[in-house]
Amino acid sequence: MDRICVFAGSGAGNREVYREAAQRLGEALAGRGLQLVYGGGHTGLMGHLADATLGAGGRVVGIIPEALRRPELAHEGVTRLEVVATMHERKRRMADLADAFIALPGGIGTLEELCEIFTWAQLGLHAKPCGLLNVGGFYAPLIAFLDAMVAEGFLRFEQRDLLHEGEDPQALLAAFASAPATPTRAPRIGPGET
Repeated sequence: MDRICVFAGSGAGNREVYREAAQRLGEALAGRGLQLVYGGGHTGLMGHLADATLGAGGRVVGIIPEALRRPELAHEGVTRLEVVATMHERKRRMADLADAFIALPGGIGTLEELCEIFTWAQLGLHAKPCGLLNVGGFYAPLIAFLDAMVAEGFLRFEQRDLLHEGEDPQALLAAFASAPATPTRAPRIGPGET
């Protein structure tokens, strides 16, 4: 595992614990020699994460669509900034580059990115670990909802088990390293077409 894609909010949230978690995750990535792949923004948790990774000596690849480059204030200080044409290209490029995925707290965009990449894992389109950094219980309602899907027969347990969760970045990365490989199968649909 060389590159971790992190989905994170372009806002910082209302609690300091979110910014601290982004800092710890960035430091953990750099400390393990893992390159960060993320949405390319300079603001919010995205910016805190990129700055922490860079500050700890890590490498950062930002992927940002041209339409969001100005509103999101692209991070021009990252190791490499790629500007793509669309949001779909952004997600596909991040997925292609990454060996695993983590979601920090964020809004609808973060949730959408996580759900798509988790769906791809469930469909066998990739075998890359996916995880939630459940900072301060932020993702507890989502975890409960996923467990309800299992209980109600809409999600199989082995599919639910593809999404790791933890409160500590080091523990989550360690879980990725020890996760059993899941099989992939030839896609009947392409990423970005779910």
